[in-house]
Amino acid sequence: MSVDERVPVLVVGAGLAGSSAAVFLGLHGVPSLVVERHAGTSAQPKARGQSWHAMEALRIAGVHERVRDAGYDVDAGMPIVIAQSVAGPVLHEIVGEAWPDWSHLTREEMGMASQEKTEPILLERARDLGAQVRFSTRLDTLEQDVDGVRARLADLSTGSEYTVHADYVVAADGRRSPLRHELGIGVHGRGPLGHSVAVQFEADLGDLVRGREFALFYLQNNPTLADGATLVSTDRPDRWVLMVPFDPDAGESADDFTEDRLIACVRAGVGVSTLPVRVLDATPTTIAHQVADQFTCGRVHLIGDAAHTMPPHGGQGGSTAIMDGFYLAWKLAAVVHGWAGPGLLSSHDTERRPYGALIAGQQYTNMVMRSNPELADGTEDAPVSPEELLFGYRYPDGAIVPEQGDDGARLEDPATAAGRPGSRAPHVWLPDGRSTMDLFGRGFVLLTAAHRWITAAQEIAVRLGVPLHAEHLPVGDWTARYGVTPNGASLIRPDRFVAWRAHDEASASELESALRTILAR
Repeated sequence: MSVDERVPVLVVGAGLAGSSAAVFLGLHGVPSLVVERHAGTSAQPKARGQSWHAMEALRIAGVHERVRDAGYDVDAGMPIVIAQSVAGPVLHEIVGEAWPDWSHLTREEMGMASQEKTEPILLERARDLGAQVRFSTRLDTLEQDVDGVRARLADLSTGSEYTVHADYVVAADGRRSPLRHELGIGVHGRGPLGHSVAVQFEADLGDLVRGREFALFYLQNNPTLADGATLVSTDRPDRWVLMVPFDPDAGESADDFTEDRLIACVRAGVGVSTLPVRVLDATPTTIAHQVADQFTCGRVHLIGDAAHTMPPHGGQGGSTAIMDGFYLAWKLAAVVHGWAGPGLLSSHDTERRPYGALIAGQQYTNMVMRSNPELADGTEDAPVSPEELLFGYRYPDGAIVPEQGDDGARLEDPATAAGRPGSRAPHVWLPDGRSTMDLFGRGFVLLTAAHRWITAAQEIAVRLGVPLHAEHLPVGDWTARYGVTPNGASLIRPDRFVAWRAHDEASASELESALRTILAR
């Protein structure tokens, strides 16, 4: 296969996962080529919301304010209502008018922008950082060997074909992921859970949603709509989306939904039989629960829906996609730049696959509890507290140096976490007004109150060619939260996870050995 173009990393898919990967690759100095078979970014106001940990990553990318401004004011709250229709009766309200106060865990507030608004922001930033983005471009074939990957691409607008050679490929091509299929990677999980038509419509819901202008309604016991119907607000107060379930096993299909039937469904979901409705779009969609059997195959790495598909209940699909790109990018950059061995990339599967399965399982549990109680059979995962899910997940193995006696837990209470390797670095306010989180995001950072570590880190950084910066901090709250004495040190990865620590006195050779282990040197 002749080669027409060479790039360090080819990203297949320009959704939230692929655009995030391109941003963070660029931030680490690696230009990427992003190809997307569709003609543009998503026109669907779905995947709304950026969780607190995703906003931390977006701050590192320099786009957190733009993303926050693209969504509605989070201070308004977002009620989650279980009701027969928007007009009522209300069966249960899950979330009130206020979001949880997690200021002890993060400096960020969550964002509430939709995928429709977030993708263009990410892709603009990716281009600023050196990425090329090509829409209407399809990956047809892929071959990989010890020298790299050769991808045959088709320009759908002209019909021309060409070959790109890449060192690595990021598969972010969605739930059906043709690339995952081509690689022969299977999936496991509960599979398809339901089929719906997503109806975008304009209507003035007026007093019906006063105080719930930005809300999520799970509709049950509706005489017209099957249980599992969902109505959700969008970025515009006059535009909404209704998810209308249908059953292919009963001979139903998306083609059955004429415009008259869609309008009738909307009126039933709202609870007003004479409501003026303008249908904007109707798109078939499938809710599924599946996780890829492996996230890495040779030089190809799966992220986003290609790696894990989950019901929308809980709203973590979009944030998890963004974080997949964030966590993978620094590892690819380290290998491309030559300061890590290729073995580092095996940690993508080791670290992210268990978390992908955890998130998918939790959102299935939410689906059962909120909209499909008939699916409850005792096999669903036990609920995990949101703060543990977002701030307390751990990588007890992977690109870290675990401490002797570590219990291997994948979850912990982030409020009492003590900075052990494999855990998220704690957010602690410093005397100068910064958060510890402001120190992370590019290279490795060594936090210490002992001057002797500064010189040691500088020498090791030069010797290994690793971006390592020692941050000297006065003894204070941070030492307790990170589990070190004034003589100790904590090594933080570019993705804000603790990679290694010395509780107390330790030698420079131990730090160097830890870096070599983490980076597969």
